[in-house]
Amino acid sequence: MFKVVNEFKDFAMRGNVIDLAVGVIIGAAFAPIVGTMVDNIIMPPIGYLLAGIDFSSLAITLPTPTGDGVLIKYGLFLNALVKFVITAFAIFLVVKAINTMKRPAPGEPPAPPPSEQYLKEIRDLLAKRPLA
Repeated sequence: MFKVVNEFKDFAMRGNVIDLAVGVIIGAAFAPIVGTMVDNIIMPPIGYLLAGIDFSSLAITLPTPTGDGVLIKYGLFLNALVKFVITAFAIFLVVKAINTMKRPAPGEPPAPPPSEQYLKEIRDLLAKRPLA
């Protein structure tokens, strides 16, 4: 039993799992911000440019035999699609910034591994040795 708990603890404390958890929490906190921005800042001007259309109220009514209509609210889908594109673009920019920070600074190349250094020393010693 304790072995399973210890394995789970090792798994949960790896850097990737913690990074994923932080990403999910930040993403969940970021979603309402994007939603508000799309609903209140981006979509109203787009609706205005398209003759005053409110995307959230766009729907198609399908008639039914009982006389009640079934609504297909494609305007809400369009809002969700815009939210997704903005969120994906923002995450792309964050990942791009993180990858840029991870790259080594241009300049001095990294030191060669010790095995390569030993091979160079052997090569140099053999080059100094006179041929018999």
